[in-house]
Amino acid sequence: MKIVDIIEKTVPISSSIRNAYIDFSKMTAAAVAIVTDVVKDGRRVVGYGFNSNGRYAPSGLLRDRFIPRLLAADSADILNAAGDNFDPFRIWDILMTGEKPGGHGERSVAVGVLDMAVWDVVAKIEGKPLYRLLAEAYRNGEWDERVFVYAAGGYYQPDKDLTALQDEMKGYLDLGYSVVKMKIGGAVLAEDLRRIEAVLKLLPDGQSLAVDANGRFDLETAIEYAKALLPYHLFWYEEAGDPLDYALQAELGRRYAGPMATGENLFSMQDARNLIRYGGMNPERDYLQFDCALSYGLVEYMRTLDMLKEHGWSPRRCIPHGGHQMSLNIASGLGLGGNESYPGVFQPFGGFADDCEVVDGYVSLPDTPGVGFEAKANLIELLRELAV
Repeated sequence: MKIVDIIEKTVPISSSIRNAYIDFSKMTAAAVAIVTDVVKDGRRVVGYGFNSNGRYAPSGLLRDRFIPRLLAADSADILNAAGDNFDPFRIWDILMTGEKPGGHGERSVAVGVLDMAVWDVVAKIEGKPLYRLLAEAYRNGEWDERVFVYAAGGYYQPDKDLTALQDEMKGYLDLGYSVVKMKIGGAVLAEDLRRIEAVLKLLPDGQSLAVDANGRFDLETAIEYAKALLPYHLFWYEEAGDPLDYALQAELGRRYAGPMATGENLFSMQDARNLIRYGGMNPERDYLQFDCALSYGLVEYMRTLDMLKEHGWSPRRCIPHGGHQMSLNIASGLGLGGNESYPGVFQPFGGFADDCEVVDGYVSLPDTPGVGFEAKANLIELLRELAV
């Protein structure tokens, strides 16, 4: 049992949309295929992975360091103790051989891409959906049959007026979502408040709307927005300031009584731990958005969950960023609080299996071995361009 090839490709996810910090007109993603010599049901097992939106394809890191390192490993060193499957934890150690701690940068994204493909391989060899594999290994065989998802959108676009914003959000509600999210911070406060109020006209109450500043604000502006947002009783106020400015987050938490969310741009267990230690986050109120595809993969994500448990946090307070099938499997198998969803953007990577309908804000998962990419037609078509 061995890995015979790893193929990487940079693909565009360009779009005219923008948030408070960046536009996505030149955004890329990395897709990989790990080809094995294992044959199941008459075809070789190939695992696929990619990185979430918001970080560019780490192609140089993959091609120059991590893919060669894994291909050079002895086959016996990447298998489990029984020798009947690959071991994601041993593979992770090999990928990180020679890497100094700290300074995570885009390295965490490259490892996360490969880690996703490894878990896809492992679950396919077992002949099980990844969520079931995780539940059996770590949750006494119990998985969530339905996972809460919210629709992320509300981006700034050229000539997008309030009517267009309302039409977008109404479309998400018509699809079955009960919570929607929109961007703030890319306009002045007064305009953002008009945008928020336009969306709230469509919703039963503020708890159906989350807002996301994408780290744009300094402390003064974050507090100014907090005062204006509090009367709306929103689902959450997300990433007001720089993700590494824990002092800003802690002070904001003292000034804003509503739920807050952050963490999508923290890429290691150590950074997540610093947020919990110093960021003033409330385990009874706030949400954590760590994304395994950007933060060294599921192996590191499980270390983060262990750390959270030690600090009194339930995994139900974790609702990962990224809107992809990998996080959906983790949410179901490990009992997280839900998952982001991108029903209108970042295709083909965003979204779930084609026949998984959103009902009252929840989605079910397919009984497809692996991560389930094969159940999403436009995505598997792209991934099979790498290897079949």
